[in-house]
Order: sequence, then C-alpha cells, then structure tokens
Amino acid sequence: MQNSHLVPAVAAQPPGSPQAYDVIVIGAGHAGIEAALAAARLGCRTAVFTVSLDWVGNMPCNPAIGGSSKGHLVREIDALGGEMARAADENAIQCRMLNLGKGAAVHSPRAQIDRRAYAGSMKVRLEQQPNLELRQAEIVEIRKNVSRETIAAGYEVITRTGMCYTAQCVVLATGTFLCGKIHLGDTHYAGGPDGMPPAAGLSDSLRGLGVPLRRFKTGTPPRVHRGSIDLTQMEPQRGDPEAVTFAFEGGAPQQQAMCHLTYTTAETKRVIQENLHRSPLFSGQIEGVGPRYCPSIEDKIVRFPEKERHPVFLEPCGRDTAEMYLQGLSSSLPEDVQLAFLRTIPGLERCQVMRPAYAIEYDCVDPLALRPTLEFKALAGLYGAGQFNGSSGYEEAAAQGLVAGINAAHKVLGKPPLVLSRAESYIGTLIDDLVTKGCREPYRMMTARSEFRLLLRHDTADRRLRPVGYQLGLVAADCYARFRAKQATLEAERLRAQSVTLPPSAALNALLEAHGTAPLVSGIRLAELLRRPQIDYKMLQPFDPTRPELPEAWLREVETDLKYEGYIKRQEAQVREMKRLEALQLPPTLEYAQIPALRLEAREKLNATQPETIGQAARISGVNPADISVLLIYLHKQGS
Repeated sequence: MQNSHLVPAVAAQPPGSPQAYDVIVIGAGHAGIEAALAAARLGCRTAVFTVSLDWVGNMPCNPAIGGSSKGHLVREIDALGGEMARAADENAIQCRMLNLGKGAAVHSPRAQIDRRAYAGSMKVRLEQQPNLELRQAEIVEIRKNVSRETIAAGYEVITRTGMCYTAQCVVLATGTFLCGKIHLGDTHYAGGPDGMPPAAGLSDSLRGLGVPLRRFKTGTPPRVHRGSIDLTQMEPQRGDPEAVTFAFEGGAPQQQAMCHLTYTTAETKRVIQENLHRSPLFSGQIEGVGPRYCPSIEDKIVRFPEKERHPVFLEPCGRDTAEMYLQGLSSSLPEDVQLAFLRTIPGLERCQVMRPAYAIEYDCVDPLALRPTLEFKALAGLYGAGQFNGSSGYEEAAAQGLVAGINAAHKVLGKPPLVLSRAESYIGTLIDDLVTKGCREPYRMMTARSEFRLLLRHDTADRRLRPVGYQLGLVAADCYARFRAKQATLEAERLRAQSVTLPPSAALNALLEAHGTAPLVSGIRLAELLRRPQIDYKMLQPFDPTRPELPEAWLREVETDLKYEGYIKRQEAQVREMKRLEALQLPPTLEYAQIPALRLEAREKLNATQPETIGQAARISGVNPADISVLLIYLHKQGS
C-alpha cells in the first residue's frame, strides 16, 4: 500500500479510554477515503465513520474512473500521494486515452473499473492504515465541544445509538446521503444510493450550527443482464493496446473487458415523450437542481428535440458480474416506461433489467461558506469535501477529500494550510471555482474551466505536484528520488533535442513529404523538426541514432513541450501575473460597503464571498476589472 510506512503504527487504546481523535471523517466514499488516509499518514489519530462497512469506496453510478479533465485530477491525486490512482490501476478492466484527435492539453486517461474489487481494495487500505480506525455507525449530530476552551476545541459527533466521539477537526464527506430521497416515477421514498439508508438526522444538526444547506439532485441509469443483450447489433469499443496508467509508478492494468456503443431511436423518443407526465423531473416532484452536463435521457429529449438519436455506451460493472451499465440513459421514469424505451434500442430489444434507473435528491452545502482550504469560514475545524460541497463525480470528490484531510491534519499539528493554485493544478481550479464562484447545480470539472490547461496536462501532474506531496510527507523519499531522476532525464533529452542536428537524406525527405511537410535542404535541429505538427519522435527514430532508450510516455512529454513551447511561455507569463495578484491580501475585516467607488453588485458579491486575495476577488462572478482597479487603489491608499 502506497506510503503506509511513512507513519509508525499507534498502539491500540486501553479499554475504557475516551473516544477522542484528532480528525474524524464522516463518510467513506471517495472523498472520505482520501481525507482519512491523508490525515492518518500525516500523524493524526483518525477515525472514519460509514453507515455500512460493506459499501466503503462504492461506485454507485458509472463503473469508471477518469475521463475528460477527471483523468487529470486522478493523476494529480497520485502526484500528491493520494490513493485513487493506484486502486484504479489495480482494478481496471479496460483503459483508453480520450480526445487523442484534439490537442495535448485535453488528452485524458479513463478506465473501466471492477467496481466491487475497487471498493474491496479501498476498504483494505483503510483497515491496514496505521493511525486510522474504520467504524460502522451513522452520525446524526455534530456539536461544538464546549468543554474545551482552546481555539482548537473541536467537535463532538453523536451516533444514532448515542455514542459520542470527539475530534479537533471533522471532515464532512457525506456524498448523496444527507436526507437522501429516491425518485422512481410516482414512487419516492427516503433512501441513499444503491439501496442504502439515508443519513436522516445530520442535516438538522448542521443547520443548527449555521451551515447553509440546499438541495441537489443526481441520477443513474439502469443496469441490464449481459446475457439478455444482442451485442452483434452494437459497435465494439476496445481499450488502447498500450494502457496509460493513472499512477506514475506501478504496473500496467490487466485489460480484458469490451465496451459497446448503440443509439436511441425515433421510437425511443416517442415512448419517452408520451410518458413525460410520469417523470418526477417534469411533474414538480423533484425540487433539487440536477447536473447540467449529465442530464437524464428524458431531459435530453426535451432539451434537444432536434436530435434523432443519442449515444448509449454499454460498460461492464466488473470481471465476474453480468451487470452492464448503460451510460447515457440516466432516468427517473417509472420502471415500466424504462423497460419500454430500453427495448426500442438496437441490441436491447430483449434486455433484462437488473437494477432500474432512479434519481436521488440530497442536501449539500453552499461552497461559498468555505475557505480555499475547504474549512468553513464560520466554523473553525469543520471541513467539507466531495458532493457535500456541491460537486459531482468520484474524481472531484477524491481530490477535495485529499485537500480537506491534509488541511484538517495541518490544523491539528499547527502547520500552515495547503492551498493549491489554479496555475499549478486542476485540483486548485476545482476548489477555487467552488469557493469563489459557487455553484447553482452539481459542479463538474472540465478542461475548459482552466485558463492554464496547456500547463496542466495530465502528463505533467508529477512535475507540478510531486514536490508538494513530498514536502507534505505523503510521498516517500525513494519515490521522490525516482521522480527527481526522471525529471533530470527529461531535461537532458530536451537539451539533446535542441543540440542534435539531423542531416538531409533521401529517406528522411521521403518521410517528410509523405506526411505533408517540407523536405530538408540542409541540416536541422531535432527540436525544430519535432515542432512540425505532422512529425513525432516515433517517426524519426531511424534517423536519430543518439536517442537514449526512454519510455514512450516520457518522449511524448518532451515532444509536447517542444511543439507547444511558444504557447507554454505565454501561459507562464499569465501565471506570473496571476501570482502577483494572489500575493495581494485583502483584510478579512474589509467593509466593502464603505468603498463608494465599488458598484453595488460588486459590493454584494465581495461581501458574500469574502475573498482572501485580489486574485480571488477578480474571479468572482459580478466583479469586473474596474472593480479590481478600485480595490487596488483602495489598498494602496490604506498602505496594504
């Protein structure tokens, strides 16, 4: 298990000792797992509570990890010393690199996962982690620990059976369980994902603490039996011949699964349209706000009436199960309607539904109440992570859990907090978007959300964040030494490419002309040739005798740096300007209403968000460049 040796084991407490911890994590989904492991590995006595030990690390929606921008997040989690990447690689059954027909900035790894094996491996990691206790209990109340007087007085958490536990810091990673409500046609009942019970009492306790909650909604598609599907009517979707792993160190996944693609039909559309009145999404039964970028099939039919068909991806849920996940068919329509429209889709005419689709409503927090550390502004020592913060997706949850766990541990240990910048990570972009801009619907990470995405390529995650993970103490010394050796090798190859000259030859010119680029009349530096968009390292291997034996992924990284050198330098200049603004701190007691030159909207948005820096203020929706100029002038006059 990665890095578990960094922290020595702690002896078990004797019987009758107080149930006191440094950090308590509520929830053992993807956010809770990373939060608990990080806190324990940093030396804090940690407990993670879950309503069921059988569903630790559950994947209640799609059986996949990664994808566009999400793959970037997983690689960043690995670079920092988190666990998701390794567990995904160990349990992957098909791997693909997405968006290869587009620029390098948006290339993203994605893997189909054996969902139950993944959950089992994550449970083992929690069980074997020193300093960490995994406990089955539903937390129904959180209250401030008034028996202590220090600033880190902490909290008491109460279980449904009345047990009380204390901790200096608490991380809320409740997923979609808070007051969870299932919708399936006219049927609706209290429930959590995958048939689990909801967390019924905790919401009222959080409101009592002043936590601003609101309702969001998400959904999941039906699962069908593989034996009832006619795969011959569908397009096969194979994995890549050479899998790119999420983890920067580790073995290649054992690929063996096949996915398939089919499409809805005009008849599918007709069946859904005739039954829209039975959808809780349109009848007003669902109050929560759903995700814009992952709509239900009935929502797609209504929003895109001009589309004659929608893609449906059939994805296996694991190696040893017949369950197939129907990506693209999320729904809350009644079961009879689901079966009717499913059987209008090629290959699904005789499908057997194993689990119907459903929608789930749940309570989550307005993330504007959080600091960039994911600590509540008004509740010291209380942190939020994952879907509790209004995001969607396993990867977004794990990224936030890692940061929340690190910062909870640092608060206990008296260390400076970790705040990742937009310029150095997608994790920083994700958290900054949530706590600065907020979200009116479940937030999904996308490459388009980053203004520095060429710098934040998935292959540079270790270059950007491995030193941070090492400084934190989450990356072991031997791992960091191998990283340093890799970077030295890559730099040597960049320098070699800048210095080596390839002479013209009939064979080389024939290659260049065959790929639509000009032949050589004189020698040319290897780097200049690689900057041509039609040319890559692999093509030039016969003409480059001094090239060292390096992994193909390393050569691609060097090649991308060379091809995009001009654009990269431009983004680096933008980063320097952003860092200048981020260095300008705003006083926490600043009264924006007392700055008359600020527009009324800007005052309201600044008061609501309470940005910590000029840079953060500039990213608030409703605050324009003229308002930032006013703030800069005001700070200058105040001598800040």
